[in-house]
Amino acid sequence: MSMINSLRAAVRTNRRRSAAALFDSIHPGQSPSAVVDCAVYQHGKRHGETCSPREAARLVKASKQLPDGEGSFSWIGLHEPTEAEFEGIAQRFGLHPLAVEDAVHAHQRPKVERYDDVLFAVFKTIRYLEHDQLTPTSEVVETGELMVFAGRDFVITVRHGGHSSLNELRHRLEADADGSGLLAKGPSAVLHAIADHVVDNYLLVADQLQTDVDEIEFEVFSNRGGRGADVGRVYQLKREVLEFKRAVAPLLRPMQQLSEPLQRLVDPEIQKYFRDVADHLARVTEQVHGFDELLNSLLQANLAQVSVAQNEDMRKITAWAAIFAVPTMITGVYGMNFEYMPELQYKYGYPVVLGSVVLICLGMYRGFRRNGWL
Repeated sequence: MSMINSLRAAVRTNRRRSAAALFDSIHPGQSPSAVVDCAVYQHGKRHGETCSPREAARLVKASKQLPDGEGSFSWIGLHEPTEAEFEGIAQRFGLHPLAVEDAVHAHQRPKVERYDDVLFAVFKTIRYLEHDQLTPTSEVVETGELMVFAGRDFVITVRHGGHSSLNELRHRLEADADGSGLLAKGPSAVLHAIADHVVDNYLLVADQLQTDVDEIEFEVFSNRGGRGADVGRVYQLKREVLEFKRAVAPLLRPMQQLSEPLQRLVDPEIQKYFRDVADHLARVTEQVHGFDELLNSLLQANLAQVSVAQNEDMRKITAWAAIFAVPTMITGVYGMNFEYMPELQYKYGYPVVLGSVVLICLGMYRGFRRNGWL
């Protein structure tokens, strides 16, 4: 038992060291940590250069002691941290274990939850994948995840996936040198900026998807012998639209809730901006629902065209089979080799029978053509 206890103690020690290593790390270029960027902001301005999460927490705590230090907060950006790496930050900022588990393991439904004085938001990031031609196996959109912890004096972002970096967004917010921009409103302003960034990207992807949907619609109803488009392409695009829909639809209600006056953790000046985000998200949601319904109709129309084409083929086959049945029947009768049969001794029997066969077949052919079977 003593050996087992020693092993458990060693594992706990290693985990604490891993958590401390991330908590003290500065930048992924200098250490193999998940920290992408970490900084302290005072009244909308960045204070100093990139620092470690521990140093950021210390600076914010120290600034709270100053008369004008109430506007200070830290912003820590992480990329795909492990549970051990995230442990130190979670303990220091008092993050709820359930939210921490969601942030580390990802694959969560878009949502906004409140844990005491911390807002936890989950966003699905979407990137449109360029392609020359849509195929039954084409990947049209790529998804990632972005989690945001917004407290009274800190913002922690956790990103999963290889796209939707927040570096450009952070630099754009920091470009407001006079400190009168959104960053001066604190962590809720950062949460809004991230939500606005994600939703604006939704709008861009929706416009690009519109081109693919229009292309499929044209192919379904274009003149291609009634065959329509490749059903595999229609179905694949529908799958991609459904993935987009799962990222957008669940987020509408949380964005509306963040704009409501009863939301204490959001600055009142920022709530009006969340209303704008909710309006844009509603527009995207309507677009995606429209894509989904249109693709359902296109899929049914394409299948109906295939069925109609198959029916036309069967009518043509049936008509030709009926025409060839006439000479088959007549030649079958005269091939029975009975001695006493009508017209066997008739001088013009052979040309009369052949002429009758031709006339009957021509008559049937004209009748089928008139009725649209041939």
